[in-house]
Amino acid sequence: PARRPFSPPPPRRSTLRAFATGHTGTASAAANVCVDVLGRVLLEVLARRAELGASLLRPGEGLLAGQSGLGHAALSFAKSTAGKGFRGVQGAAARAGAGGKVLGEINDETEEQMRMRTSIGVARAAANFNDLEVVAEYTKRLEGNFLKEIDAGYPRGHDTEQLRMCIKGLGGVVESFSNASERAIERLVSTMLPRVRQIVNEAVGNEGGSAIPAASFMGSPVLSGATSTVSSTRLDYDLDDRAFELAQLSEGYVGRMCSSLDELIEPLGAHFLPKLSDALLIGILGGVSTRLEAAIRKSKFTPLGAISLDSDVRYLMNFAKDRLDSPELKSNVTLCKACLPLARLNQISLLLNVDDLEDVLDLISVSKRKGNWDLKLDDAKTLLSLRVDFEGSKVNDLLQMDDE
Repeated sequence: PARRPFSPPPPRRSTLRAFATGHTGTASAAANVCVDVLGRVLLEVLARRAELGASLLRPGEGLLAGQSGLGHAALSFAKSTAGKGFRGVQGAAARAGAGGKVLGEINDETEEQMRMRTSIGVARAAANFNDLEVVAEYTKRLEGNFLKEIDAGYPRGHDTEQLRMCIKGLGGVVESFSNASERAIERLVSTMLPRVRQIVNEAVGNEGGSAIPAASFMGSPVLSGATSTVSSTRLDYDLDDRAFELAQLSEGYVGRMCSSLDELIEPLGAHFLPKLSDALLIGILGGVSTRLEAAIRKSKFTPLGAISLDSDVRYLMNFAKDRLDSPELKSNVTLCKACLPLARLNQISLLLNVDDLEDVLDLISVSKRKGNWDLKLDDAKTLLSLRVDFEGSKVNDLLQMDDE
């Protein structure tokens, strides 16, 4: 239901009939009406539907699971007047909080029935985002078809050129729908970011639970000494040789974090058009990278810990590339250009992995020439001070230069 086929809507048929008269004035008037209907009326309707879809997909309150599963709002919204546009969403798999109790009206449904209802609801919500891209593509084709009609059926002259200019107004309509599509995805990303931050915080150990020793690297269940159960683990790059060796046997916090992100994003990825699926993932990846940077700045780093950070950043980038559809985003360079917070994370990894402080200036200089460096000198000083083997005074002395 999310990927609807193209079908000629009334604006095309009625405008083509006007073109068939051979009268430039009639054709121009019909073209102007077509531009107005698509660029004003239809745009407003579809933009509102996309906004509605974003509300319905809010994790924990809508059709996407939050920290405690699906919330009451999924069913409440579906039963409301606004939700009637999502026929089939009624009775979605909404559970009441962490206890997992099913809401009264769906308590007789099986788990499979609830899963199907939820899936249908997500598909319909995703279709509202897809519609903006579909109309943009259709309008672009429509402009080309009308211009061909002019070339084939109208003589050259001033009136014909005026008609051509009316038709080219559809180009602005295409841009309006594309911009509306981008804003809709940005709104959806904003509604999902609170859950994304929870996922990252749970992975690095910033929410509840107790911290683990360095030997139990990055949320691994591998513990030294007594075997105890830890409800929440903590990111730690202050690794000695033994902790680093143990880390190679564990999945690590990044792997578990990416698994949780998959559970959040996968329901939408199955229904979104590839372009929108990529845009959503890039937005989510930006939120993940920003939160990880904040956590990294609270850690200390040994040289082995810096190597582990490099491995984790590469894991995250490979996770993204495996799920992106566009071939243009399959390289690290283009991926970092598309997601600046991830680019910063990669630069932090490069900076913390220098063997010697003397190599820092060369790294910054070369990276700036390539246009691949966004970190300020104050950032570099703060980050290099996290290395336990670098003296803070030497870091400050080394980076006494103008921030160009």
